[in-house]
Amino acid sequence: MKQQTKKQRLKNVLPWNAKDHINQSVRDMPPSGIRKFFDLVSEMKGAISLGVGEPDFVTPWHVREACIYSLELGNTHYTSNKGMPELREAICQEVSRDMGIDFDCNEEILITTGVSEAVDLAFRATLNPGEEAVVPEPCYVAYTPDIILAGGVPKTVPTRLENEFRVQAEDVARRVTEKTRSLLLSYPNNPTGAIMTRSDLEDLADVVVENDLIVISDEVYAELTYSNSHTSFAQLEGMKERTLVLNGLSKSHAMTGWRIGYAMGDPALVGAMTKIHQYTMLCAPTMAQVAALEAMQSGKDEMLHMRHEYDLRRRLFVSGLNRIGLDCFEPKGAFYAFPSIQRFGLSSEEFAEKLLYEQKVAVVPGNVFGESGEGFLRCSYATSREELIEALDRMEMFIKSL
Repeated sequence: MKQQTKKQRLKNVLPWNAKDHINQSVRDMPPSGIRKFFDLVSEMKGAISLGVGEPDFVTPWHVREACIYSLELGNTHYTSNKGMPELREAICQEVSRDMGIDFDCNEEILITTGVSEAVDLAFRATLNPGEEAVVPEPCYVAYTPDIILAGGVPKTVPTRLENEFRVQAEDVARRVTEKTRSLLLSYPNNPTGAIMTRSDLEDLADVVVENDLIVISDEVYAELTYSNSHTSFAQLEGMKERTLVLNGLSKSHAMTGWRIGYAMGDPALVGAMTKIHQYTMLCAPTMAQVAALEAMQSGKDEMLHMRHEYDLRRRLFVSGLNRIGLDCFEPKGAFYAFPSIQRFGLSSEEFAEKLLYEQKVAVVPGNVFGESGEGFLRCSYATSREELIEALDRMEMFIKSL
């Protein structure tokens, strides 16, 4: 038999299809439900967006100036993988002063490219393939995909309006199996604005100890707590060594685009995260770390001013929602309201789309944050009071038309 020529062999090769070469987990993963509404709003003139999860304030000038001056000095090289020593020390000092928790700034902290990277690293560093992480819902849209991409299995726990969306210890306990390795906590919560009391956390601590779990605590909204001071899970007796505290400057200091976060915890856990960070990120951007250091050292007054303004907006907007017929519990943290639309007979997506097209007000359907978010909307009040008042007027007109 004649040997086939190269041309003949290539004839039998199937046509190239890039989709066949995509990781199966990525292929099966739906795109972020938030982005759909962002894209629609960007093309719509006169729309008011209550969907953006970031401060409307600009980063304070002295923080931007510190970055500019650093660039003028030519400070453009890599930092240590763990981050600038001065920034790590400043963060550890603030955490010690404000929360009474002492972390070693050399071994127990890692500067990351935003809290998003810290969450990703935490799951990749602690989950083996097939192991489980418990995640209360509704929650930030990235948690479940991060667990899947780490080879883990997300075990979601619904939270409920009657408990003001505070996760209940007995619900967590029911979801834990012999394969469960970690519990994700995200309070103050995105999207609900819920907070956890010390008593709530102490109930969870019993479940954590009984099942030998790691707690991954995303506390990026910790500074935006209104009626009570924030309690970190790591502040509870015996919980520091079991907890990875994740935080950053994006929300508290209006620095979302700078991408600076950090992780604090046991040296073995932080060391494992650092190992991954070394290979995938090297270090957080140097100029952003310089700006973050300035914000940590001299940005307290601006942070308190922004928090005060958010609180004024929170009261205005939540009272307005209840006045126009959108029942809303009092959010005590972050900058989101989570009103119920269950009485209108529309799904969250239907309500949000109709509101956008008919009155040009953009909100995020609650179901994109998990099944227990169905029947609710996420509304960000991180916009001017004038726009909030106009949005409420438009929403009232929309409700009257239903």
